[in-house]
Amino acid sequence: MTETQTPVEAVGTARPTLLEARDLHVGFPSRGRRARAVDGVDLAIGEGEIVALVGESGCGKTTLARTLLGLERPTSGSVLYGGTALEYGSKALKAYRREVQLVLQDPMGSLNPRQTVYEAVAEGPRIHGLPGEQEVVASALSRAGLRPPERFFLRYPHELSGGQRQRVVIAGALALEPKVLIADEPVASLDASVRGEILALLLRLRDELGLSALVVTHDLGLAWNIADRVAVMYLGRIVESGPVEQVLTAPRHPYTQALLSVLPESPERVVLTGEPPDPTRIPGGCRFHARCQVLASGRAAEAGVDGRCRAEPLAVLPAVPTAQAACHYAAAVD
Repeated sequence: MTETQTPVEAVGTARPTLLEARDLHVGFPSRGRRARAVDGVDLAIGEGEIVALVGESGCGKTTLARTLLGLERPTSGSVLYGGTALEYGSKALKAYRREVQLVLQDPMGSLNPRQTVYEAVAEGPRIHGLPGEQEVVASALSRAGLRPPERFFLRYPHELSGGQRQRVVIAGALALEPKVLIADEPVASLDASVRGEILALLLRLRDELGLSALVVTHDLGLAWNIADRVAVMYLGRIVESGPVEQVLTAPRHPYTQALLSVLPESPERVVLTGEPPDPTRIPGGCRFHARCQVLASGRAAEAGVDGRCRAEPLAVLPAVPTAQAACHYAAAVD
């Protein structure tokens, strides 16, 4: 697929866009060079939609999430909320963060051990000057599944289970009545028996409150259980996206195929060679070609695209709801 070709697509359903990344780039200085942590991303999250952002460690998904929250400023490109570009003045960011809230991976690390549950949940409403603090806190705890809420007001984090601590973190976000949650590995630190409860809670909040969410994860099983759409990220760029059923049952990109191959039900294990390239030295052509099992096996040569894989860059995937993959081989064989 060339810079001007249309990516591989399938039928999808669009929702009104609430939060969007448009041609987003984020770079950091690294050993005298520039690390391209996010290197051209278009991503849209619709109203009432849950999008899973998946990829191995170091692919840039957490940097992308932090940029969508306004915690990092893009090198170029923009973040849009409700169609309006995000501004980075303190007043604008304060208003924005009432609408878009973060749920962190480790509840024990994100909760102050010296604060009671009440103090932890009340912190956001106090910063934003919301009236009726006790009612706001009680309502948030109830929505997060901690009932009766008064029973938890004076407890400390060490007195709670892992699942209860994560519910307190979620309650802290819900206290501001946001429209979008950005959850970074929201169940990674929890026991398997509790993971399902937290996932069910997130789905219930979407259904009852109309919340949208971006769930950052390396767990494709979580993406399958909770997401409407999935975006697969590799070396700073989304390489495949679309409805979760299409992407995870019929992946087109070799990287997505490799990620799925580690699941127990996968008929064949794909072992990628080497480590992800240095983000200060992103290879030419397809950025995955140095590790690509399709290129290594000769299938790309059989399809006549091996030279393009090594030398011809791929276009940034657009923010569309249909299934698409940034892959020369996928475009040749479909």
